[in-house]
Amino acid sequence: MKKIVALAAVASLTMASNVMAQDGEAVYQKACKTCHEMGIAGAPKVKDAAAWEPRLGKGMDALVSSVKTGLNAMPPGGMCMDCTDEDLKAAIEYMAK
Repeated sequence: MKKIVALAAVASLTMASNVMAQDGEAVYQKACKTCHEMGIAGAPKVKDAAAWEPRLGKGMDALVSSVKTGLNAMPPGGMCMDCTDEDLKAAIEYMAK
């Protein structure tokens, strides 16, 4: 019985941590930096407001959708396999400002 309670506690903690949005900079560092730091394959560079401006003009929902489905050389999910929509928004906001 103690094992079941312990497993349930671990499972609930694991699920709770997945619900919280990840920090935008942390997502950038683990999944976006490779391409967005140097602008590989036309990726807008991090902190390049001029490059991000027309993209942001499409709206955040459109940007998140592009990341989720992939765009040009960016693979679906943008290399973040555990990102939620909120995580992707946070990363986009970090890179665009």
